[in-house]
Amino acid sequence: MKHMFIIAAAAIASACISCHPTQTDDKNGSNPVIENIMSRRSIRNYRPAAVGRDTLNKIMECGINAPNGMNRQSWEIRIADTPEAMESICESMVQANPDIAPEIIKGCFRGAPVMIFIANDTSYDCSAIDCGLLSENIMLSAWSLGVGSVCLGSPVRFLKNSEKALETLAFSEGYDPVICIGLGYPDEKPEAKPRDISKFRYIE
Repeated sequence: MKHMFIIAAAAIASACISCHPTQTDDKNGSNPVIENIMSRRSIRNYRPAAVGRDTLNKIMECGINAPNGMNRQSWEIRIADTPEAMESICESMVQANPDIAPEIIKGCFRGAPVMIFIANDTSYDCSAIDCGLLSENIMLSAWSLGVGSVCLGSPVRFLKNSEKALETLAFSEGYDPVICIGLGYPDEKPEAKPRDISKFRYIE
């Protein structure tokens, strides 16, 4: 448990807008790291514009620089960034989930033009935490580059029922999908939802 708290604390310290050391407040008192964290929103409407692979590579470089237990990097990542790849995965999921309406399955990706599939190492009890840290780095670095994101859980449930979709993703043995992250250029500006400040307190 202590190990988990250490990793969680590292996540907060590592939140960044790039893979480089964090910047300090400028002379006007602004802090770009804090501004990036506080301005990021989950995006569920995207412009029909591709995200270039140079941009995706930078985002993923930031992602894999997330803190992780014993530097095991206990994640595997697959990226679908073409309409053809997304359509193939969606169709496989539809066929494997006949009790679910096709529009629900196809809509679970929120129309994001890029989908990142993250799998955790099921043999390592802290792997899900590592994948969470990876995901946060991906979303924050994407936002700093003008790319919106949304963290999704429902596609994982449909994926796990589809052998064909899992074969397409080709995760190594012992790795299971745990998180999906949609990326794309935002076509909305959602307002921040309230946060419950009572969720944290100091121990006196």
